Amino acid sequence: MPLPAWVPIREDLRGYEPYGAPQIPDVINLNVNENPYGPSAEVAADIAESVRLAATTLNRYPDREAVQLRADLATYLGHGLTGDRVWAANGSNEVMLHVLQAFGGPGRTALSFAPTYSMYPEYARDTHTRWVTGQREEDFTVDVDRALALIAAEQPDVVLLTSPNNPTGTALPLDTIRAVAEAAPGVVVVDEAYAEFRREGTPSALDVLEEYPRLLVSRTMSKAFALAGGRLGYVAADAAIIDALRIVRLPYHLSAVTQAAAVAALRHSDELLARVDELRSTRDELARWLVGEGYDVAESDANFVLFGRFEDRHAIWQGLVDRGVLIRETGPDQWLRVSVGTPAEMEIFYGALKEVVAT
Repeated sequence: MPLPAWVPIREDLRGYEPYGAPQIPDVINLNVNENPYGPSAEVAADIAESVRLAATTLNRYPDREAVQLRADLATYLGHGLTGDRVWAANGSNEVMLHVLQAFGGPGRTALSFAPTYSMYPEYARDTHTRWVTGQREEDFTVDVDRALALIAAEQPDVVLLTSPNNPTGTALPLDTIRAVAEAAPGVVVVDEAYAEFRREGTPSALDVLEEYPRLLVSRTMSKAFALAGGRLGYVAADAAIIDALRIVRLPYHLSAVTQAAAVAALRHSDELLARVDELRSTRDELARWLVGEGYDVAESDANFVLFGRFEDRHAIWQGLVDRGVLIRETGPDQWLRVSVGTPAEMEIFYGALKEVVAT
């Protein structure tokens, strides 16, 4: 409901609604790119025990700098990283907000290339950062020459590149990341929330992190680690960039419970990531099935697939909901996005989609 006129909210926020994908009970959830496989009983028990131990200290503030967690995240990422070059926060959303608080703000500009993650302009809005959007190509890639021309014209303080991109699943080649990092006058953030799902041979921006001191690479434990409920995102960068993010963080922003759960999950990274190969395979089967049914399908290196095109995509979305399957109505007009579920969930999706388009 719109806020009543007497609520003295900032005028630039009036008329907006809180961000959020639909949450509908008693449906198959294929709309927010969650990992459909929860932690095993053994992993859950270890997390629970770690949280229990943390609970005995909840009368004290948590480790303000999350030293152990950042060190463990650096070890997981490899590439010679150390804990002072990693920052962690409540989901990659808070990481991005810290970036805009530190490097954006009044009189500053952030830039990205649409279609991409719909929260980016909200981070800019909330930090009074001017927002500029370039356009991806028809195949959802980023044209380097057009990107560099826009950067030269706008001189952004923050460039947000998403690879694999949400909602399209498109990954960026390292040459594109290098070209943008060399041209951008400010920081360049490569959002790799879905990096663990990328196809073999698809590079990570971590491979060129040492070449560019103003490059940041953001990740999350929500997807591949099946820890969406744990809310843990992180970013790797030069230690001086991390120190800049520390300036804007709230005191004790990561609870002791969050830190304990994340450290425990990292101890089981091999087991938790073992499901990633299965999800990749299911994603590729999903893409082939959609192509076989005659749909346009964006190439995906993530755990979701964007497909179309529909004259009335909302009718398709609603028809699927009516049949107990929730996907996402997002991205370019005429397209829909479906997350990768279990093989059984995908079979239900296939059947429901066939029924909807046949009506």
